[in-house]
Amino acid sequence: MQSKSLKKIVVALFAFNSISLYLFFSFHPDHRSPFNTPTALPYSQSHLSLSLKPWPILPSYLPWSHNPHTKFNSCEAFFGNGFTKEGEQVLLGGGGWFRCYYSDALKTSVCEGGRIRMIPDKIDMSHGGEKLGSVIGRNESEELPNFQDGAFQIEVADRSKIGKQMVDEEFLDKFFEKGEILRHTVRELIRSTRLVDADEFACSKWIEEPAILVTRFEYANLFHTVTEWYSAYVASRVTGLPNRPHLVFVDGHCEAPLQETWAALFSSLTYAKNFTGPVCFRHAILAPLGYETALFKGITQTIDCYGVSAHDLLQNPNDNKTARLSEFGEMIIAAFGFPVDRHHIPKPNSGHNILFVRREDYMAHPRHAGKVESRLSNEQEVFDSINIWASNHSKCRLNVVNGLFAHMPMKEQVRAIQDASVIVGAHGAGLTHIVYATPNTVILEISNNDYRGGGHFQLIAQWKGLGYHAIFLSGTYARTPRVINKLSNILSGLGC
Repeated sequence: MQSKSLKKIVVALFAFNSISLYLFFSFHPDHRSPFNTPTALPYSQSHLSLSLKPWPILPSYLPWSHNPHTKFNSCEAFFGNGFTKEGEQVLLGGGGWFRCYYSDALKTSVCEGGRIRMIPDKIDMSHGGEKLGSVIGRNESEELPNFQDGAFQIEVADRSKIGKQMVDEEFLDKFFEKGEILRHTVRELIRSTRLVDADEFACSKWIEEPAILVTRFEYANLFHTVTEWYSAYVASRVTGLPNRPHLVFVDGHCEAPLQETWAALFSSLTYAKNFTGPVCFRHAILAPLGYETALFKGITQTIDCYGVSAHDLLQNPNDNKTARLSEFGEMIIAAFGFPVDRHHIPKPNSGHNILFVRREDYMAHPRHAGKVESRLSNEQEVFDSINIWASNHSKCRLNVVNGLFAHMPMKEQVRAIQDASVIVGAHGAGLTHIVYATPNTVILEISNNDYRGGGHFQLIAQWKGLGYHAIFLSGTYARTPRVINKLSNILSGLGC
């Protein structure tokens, strides 16, 4: 009797496992990377978790769902989701789809679409992704995309629309303000898009999972690249992606150190010209240009926002306060695998790290001479003086870190920023690292009078809620006693 019962249990378990396996493979028909998928598969949420990185849990995260009560000039409108809720959809008569969400604060749009085909041979630009040494002297115009008609195509069922432009100039002007951007590659990409029928819609590869398409401009400059990281992050959130998308560079820039962060932030990275034939996207997102983010626009227009914690903002909503830059900084930290702790406090026995961000000579891009502009002519003297002062400090243990970032992997740079209590540096793109500094970090910028009254890094510190101090020089020489005195006052505020 007992053996019969055991036999029934075994048979039942076998049947259950068989059914489970059938259901699993029925709903997960292809487990390959979307970059190797030759045929179209029905788009479903089941594909999203197979090869995409999940969003990390971030202490400063706040929901990105559209709030109809968001004021057009509020901090959320500038740094978060100030885009229209539904978006304006282009009526294509079946097949593919396309829509844009407009931000009145930023005067630009996030766009997305489905069943879109990219034909790399119709995009005139260099291949991209080469080693820097192999392309020295290459002109920038060769690296930026020039879209032929039909470089992008979208499938339609209505045969009367075949061969036509997807949108007209009125649509482009409505969703993308021309402004001072002489070459708006998102406008040009959308303008190039033509409507084709299903018979023409042949693809050498199908990308089943969401992919974000980005054209970089000043790709070797940290400040400008951070604006592009932020734009791609915002676009991913505004479109409600449940996981991190794939990334496609629609440009021909060569390989650069900052590419390490792009790869960490997104699920995969490839260049448009890496595809050998037409590639089709089940879901493509077009991110605004970095020039259209609040990070860049804040240089020339007043964005009166102040950084606070997400907890404070939830308890006391305020249109002039934001936690979005802190959220973004935590995203970068988490992307590199570091723990995200908003209450990061140095251990008493480790003391305080004073990170001096240095300006170094290095070859940045094919047109660069390898020399950086000197903003602090006696930088080494200032660094040595800080070192001597710190080693003789009696109240606290102070560690002076030599931030030679030009020759450090990005992951090590992020770690150095995370471990710093005070970040010191001459005015320059390297100070943009403060976007992922911890909440109690204090910034000391050594600048000149040209930036008095609110430069890039004072604004980033303000938008993140960091302590900020500046020493303004009439030239490029800093008196070391003045720097030490300012640092001493800052350390006093930290209990030293």
